[in-house]
Amino acid sequence: MTPELLDRARAVLRTTPVVDGHNDLPWAMRAQAGYDLDAVDLAADQSHRLHTDLGRLRAGGVGAQFWSVYVPAELAGDDAVSATLEQVDFVRTMAERHPGHLRLALTADEVEAARAEGRIASLMGAEGGHSINSSLATLRALYELGVRYLTLTHNSNVPWADSATDEPVHGGLTAFGEEVVREMNRLGMLVDLSHVSADTMRDALRVSEAPVVFSHSSARAVCDHPRNVPDDVLVQLPANGGVVMATFVPKFVLPAAIEWTLAADANMRAKGLHPLETTPEAMAVQRAYEAEHPRPVATAATVADHLDHLREVAGVDHIGLGGDYDGTAFTPAGLEDVAGYPVLVAELLRRGWSEADLAKLTWHNAVRALRGAETVATRLRAERRPSIATLARLDGA
Repeated sequence: MTPELLDRARAVLRTTPVVDGHNDLPWAMRAQAGYDLDAVDLAADQSHRLHTDLGRLRAGGVGAQFWSVYVPAELAGDDAVSATLEQVDFVRTMAERHPGHLRLALTADEVEAARAEGRIASLMGAEGGHSINSSLATLRALYELGVRYLTLTHNSNVPWADSATDEPVHGGLTAFGEEVVREMNRLGMLVDLSHVSADTMRDALRVSEAPVVFSHSSARAVCDHPRNVPDDVLVQLPANGGVVMATFVPKFVLPAAIEWTLAADANMRAKGLHPLETTPEAMAVQRAYEAEHPRPVATAATVADHLDHLREVAGVDHIGLGGDYDGTAFTPAGLEDVAGYPVLVAELLRRGWSEADLAKLTWHNAVRALRGAETVATRLRAERRPSIATLARLDGA
């Protein structure tokens, strides 16, 4: 990438920085340091252990970050709820610890205010419906604590929605799952359709009155992985007002990486490790496997291919970025960590993207979707009361 293009990219990001849809730093901090911000000082360079620290967020032109308050699906029931609350607590503590860099943001106006102040807006998204334990009251409690999207599933089905990476059980959303979407609309919490099955995507788009997001998904037509979004769903986004935020995870963007990752995951399990683990011990196992079995390497151009397709099918007003940093063992060349966004923007400039279109990609589309959810919620709260529906009542479970 030429220095001139990188300079232009950084100039774009100074005006309209990145709203990133998904970063798993909170779980990485839990796994590596028990949330100890003294042991891992995010104001210092942490490139030896993390994809994210404050200096690299600044270098990458990140202006707003949805921190994932993820917990694995292996945690169920009240254990999942408690662990999600611990994740929320960490994000709030992190923002309080670094007020010169981070500002907790609960609304689109607060996101804009953080940018005006030169701070990084810190939002939260809960990754997986298991985090609410099939309880709408728990959903409301997470909203009150600042969670602004819920990914309806993670890698496994929940009792009311099918995941993209599990055997289908419900055929999409159940009646209770549709009620979850309606209650999220009433609250102003974005419905996140990353990780869900294509049928769940279609059901949610049918039910939702507010814009949806895909916080970290790419185009299935470019890389045929179930975590990506099919074209028939993409074409529905303009009518909904939603945004698909392209992810950088190699196995979701590079077809050649799919089979390699399946084998690497099997190697991790054979060593007693979860494939998504990114602790130093887990990464040593991954590096040893990679040394014996060289992996196909994605690049910024690979991600740009997805963005070109997403723009063509969904439209430039309905695309964004969701890197999934600190939630994946491997990242594309040039996009190794959160400092890499200028490289991607430079690649898009090289392809002829206008600065106006890039501003929509990086900032305006995501902020508009959040504001749209708030507008719908203002109307719906005047029309209906909080739902007291239960899984048993609606689904007979």
